[in-house]
Amino acid sequence: MPTRIAAALTLAICLVCARLAPGQAGPGTLVAVWAHADDEVPIGPVLARYAREGAQVYMIIATDGAQGAANTSIPRGPELAKVRSEEANCSAQALGIHPPILLGFPDGVLGSYISGQGLLFELTQRLQAELQRLRPDALITWGPDGGMGHPDHRIVSNIVTQLARAGAPGVPERLLYSSIPVEGFAAMYPQRGAPPFMVPQDKYFNTRVSFSAADLEAARRSMSCHKTQYSDEVVRRVSDAMRNVWNGQVQLSSLSPAPGGSDIFR
Repeated sequence: MPTRIAAALTLAICLVCARLAPGQAGPGTLVAVWAHADDEVPIGPVLARYAREGAQVYMIIATDGAQGAANTSIPRGPELAKVRSEEANCSAQALGIHPPILLGFPDGVLGSYISGQGLLFELTQRLQAELQRLRPDALITWGPDGGMGHPDHRIVSNIVTQLARAGAPGVPERLLYSSIPVEGFAAMYPQRGAPPFMVPQDKYFNTRVSFSAADLEAARRSMSCHKTQYSDEVVRRVSDAMRNVWNGQVQLSSLSPAPGGSDIFR
């Protein structure tokens, strides 16, 4: 009898394990796909919340960030790319998620078809391969506006959407888009104002994810990791503004026009 019980338990465990895809554990696997280190800032509390609740949370960052130097005297190039990779790791640690997956594509030229006609195809293949390896239950990336209109952001959003629509292996249908509220633009770039027609209409925000005070603090620490991009004053200003705008919930839109929800995975 004990042998039969042990065999039954072993079979049950195997059946449960068979249902879990590689990379899945706990409540699920969430992958955020970005063009640059620091693109996670608009949804920092979301990533922190799901990591805190036991989800496997990853970030894939397409470019090396070598051309982005908003708050540093480090010259553009390999030295800056190295520092930005360190900042990405710092951010991931602050959020409690897995170390970032850095693909190292050239910064600022993802859409430069003339200078590198195979670049988009290579990036598409690399993203698909990583997603097939991780097998997420849900994806987050920039919306078609690229958040702030950056061409690299738009390209990454487009490729992730392409993979989801094509049913690429490992890519879930559950794809959500991040955006930057007008108040976020104003706090980050007070001298510029918000770019025109970047923020989706309210009717497109069909997912509202709540978060805790601890998640908000993790997001602030995450943003402060990106010292080449944001001064302490900008971090404070943006954090204060977004706390008021979010009011305990981050709004996301989705590829599928599904009814509203409050969970990334449903």
